[in-house]
Amino acid sequence: MTRTSRSSAPKSDILALANSVGFESVRITSPKGIEKNADYFSEFLTKSRHGEMKWLEEKADRRKSPLILWPEVKSIIMLGMNYGPAHNPLNSLEHKSDGNISVYAQGKDYHDVIKKRLKQIARHIHRQYDADVKVFVDTAPVMEKPLAQKSGMGWQGKHTNLVSRDFGSWMFIGSIFTTLDLEEDSPENDNCGSCTACLDICPTNAFVAPYQLDARRCISYLTIEYKGHIDKSFRKAMGNRIYGCDDCLSICPWNKYANLTNEKLYYPRIELKHPNLATLVVLDDPSFRQVFSGSPIKRVGRDFFIRNVLIAMGNSNDKSFIPLIISKLEEESPYIRAMAVWALKELCPEEQFSLLRKTHSLNESDADVKEEWY
Repeated sequence: MTRTSRSSAPKSDILALANSVGFESVRITSPKGIEKNADYFSEFLTKSRHGEMKWLEEKADRRKSPLILWPEVKSIIMLGMNYGPAHNPLNSLEHKSDGNISVYAQGKDYHDVIKKRLKQIARHIHRQYDADVKVFVDTAPVMEKPLAQKSGMGWQGKHTNLVSRDFGSWMFIGSIFTTLDLEEDSPENDNCGSCTACLDICPTNAFVAPYQLDARRCISYLTIEYKGHIDKSFRKAMGNRIYGCDDCLSICPWNKYANLTNEKLYYPRIELKHPNLATLVVLDDPSFRQVFSGSPIKRVGRDFFIRNVLIAMGNSNDKSFIPLIISKLEEESPYIRAMAVWALKELCPEEQFSLLRKTHSLNESDADVKEEWY
């Protein structure tokens, strides 16, 4: 294959195309220089702070360097897309009878949106410059945030997420690996200073220290990745958060420079902006799949989503939910039944709860559900 020598012309061309298809931030970096971040990631795994996300362990060696993933890569194009919301997501926490869904999941699945456009740019690079390309969006063993900082797109804040001077904490990122040799951009400095707002606001104290997250305590992990009974110590702190948590992102002072996204596909679907918990808890599997078609929420699965909804109901202080919650006691999933019991315990007067415990048949082999009753 004929190699194109390093030149500013291809870079300008690529930046122009990327901007034209909706990427507001486009930066170039090399595949070298993230070894220190790889060490941090190894420590994260060694201390089991990744919880049950076993795929992080399985391909940990590939994350150490892009050159392990693809030895031929010469340049990495980092691309960012603003998904800034119209309103501060923290305001939604006040509506206790409605579910709070993370901003990123209220519209079209960003994986689908970004990957399609990355492929469009990658095809152009391959055809125009006879270079090989690979595209990645979040799901591959790529340390995207360290690469984004190294490219100058932003920096990893104390909440471990990327922060941008122009878009605050609201930016999706993807990458294009290529054999095309492009001029690098300068890295970005850490601009968090002495601020600890993101650490202080965390409802479950998930940050062990600045820049160190214990995912096992993170509401995003618990409501999306964790497939089990959520520990009692976290349930009240979850409030009405039923899919993800934006607290540490929302509080960041750099959001004062953020703007509403220009991408209409990221605008919140009306049924996901302030969904009443009563409309969600009744979803069966087919209706769950239909409502969340094209949404990342579908990946969590109906049973664990209803588990989350029931916890939010228990935190709502809305006693009108009680009949709906009682109907969940007959569900097949023990995760749903257990959280239905917990929610009833939170909402029902003591006498009513005692009567329900006496009249409801208990499966002696279902220890987790039984434990919630007592």
